[in-house]
Amino acid sequence: MSEPPLILTARMHAHPETSHTIATFEATGGYTALRTALDMGREAIVEEVKAANLRGRGGAGFPAGVKWGFLAPARPAYLVVNGDESEPGTFKDRQLMERDPHQLVEGTIISSLANEVNHAFIYIRGEYPKPARRVQAAVDEAYSAGYLGTNILGSGYDLELTVHLGGGAYICGEETALLNSLEGRRGEPRLKPPFFPAVRGLYMAPTIVNNIETLCNIAWIINNGGNAYSAIGPEDSPGRRMCSISGHVNRPGNYEIVEGITWRELIYEVAGGIRDGNELKAWVPGGASAPWFVPGEHLDTEVTKAAIDSNGSMTGSGAVIVMDHTTDMVAAAERLVRFFAHESCGQCTPCREGTTWLDMILRRMLAGHGRATDPDVLYDVSDNISPGVTWPPKMTTICPLGPSAVSPVASLLKHFPEEVAAAVERGTQVPVSIGMRV
Repeated sequence: MSEPPLILTARMHAHPETSHTIATFEATGGYTALRTALDMGREAIVEEVKAANLRGRGGAGFPAGVKWGFLAPARPAYLVVNGDESEPGTFKDRQLMERDPHQLVEGTIISSLANEVNHAFIYIRGEYPKPARRVQAAVDEAYSAGYLGTNILGSGYDLELTVHLGGGAYICGEETALLNSLEGRRGEPRLKPPFFPAVRGLYMAPTIVNNIETLCNIAWIINNGGNAYSAIGPEDSPGRRMCSISGHVNRPGNYEIVEGITWRELIYEVAGGIRDGNELKAWVPGGASAPWFVPGEHLDTEVTKAAIDSNGSMTGSGAVIVMDHTTDMVAAAERLVRFFAHESCGQCTPCREGTTWLDMILRRMLAGHGRATDPDVLYDVSDNISPGVTWPPKMTTICPLGPSAVSPVASLLKHFPEEVAAAVERGTQVPVSIGMRV
């Protein structure tokens, strides 16, 4: 069976130096989908996206067409594109924004049309100045060419598109925190209910929030049909998706894959295997928030949402962080927990306090002051943040940041108890002077 065509990265492979320009975009079929969509109308666009079963690429994997159907009838409504790519290990949206920004702009216009939106926003991570410049330049070119603004291509449809650069905060990747930030408020999540964005989102109006990669698929779906998209790959995870592979592999980078291959194929064939001839020890399958996978249990598991979910983790943002046998797993867990503790917005006590406690315990263990009670305390703190320490997590917090810090701790305790025990043993052998505080 032949390999399905590239969807997201075809242009940047064929025209690596000029793929970001409007001239190259138009010369390779760009904005033809917009013309088609303007003739189709709203309902037909939504039906094609539903037929494609395009799943959101930001983390949750919820079908985009179904999500659009939740938009409340009140108007005005807004479309917000989530480019706050702050999940550790994730760098796919950066490439899409830098190297093919018009693909995103066209997808945003078509999606706005489908949702009866007349003002859309692209929210970009504060640490992404070059992607922001590229997207802004593409937006300016689209205005000049008549693809944005008043009476687009003579259709009577109006759309304003605003590019907004965030202040630099992980939590603004969560859609309601992003909306707060976009309104000029403190970037912290809103309670759901009542603040489901499709009902009460930006400026308390109905709002659809979609990820960058999600919308980069829209033009291809309109040009080729939803059924053609859903025919690529497995039924429950169709189409192509970007996968960011980092860590101890020979060929780290972004890869546009068809889901359904195994982790063995992804790590050893796509990413070239483990560097320096070392052995695979573990990997994070879907960004730092995801529970870890290990070779003995998961190497021949398929890379699909259903398979990953059934094995207690998630596809998440498509970020795969690979660790070889030289990795200190206590140190790896601490590094991830430290990130989440630092990025907690502080709104919820279990997250604000619990993530910090987890990091302090792990740091103490690494410093040679481990205690025999540490494994139980780590589990107890994790249980108070996410009761049962299960996945998907049960939450005591407004958003999943707190449980995200629990994932590396739970993975460490489950898969590498001997390394935890060794860290504790090192600590019990260290003489403690009178008055020493640890």
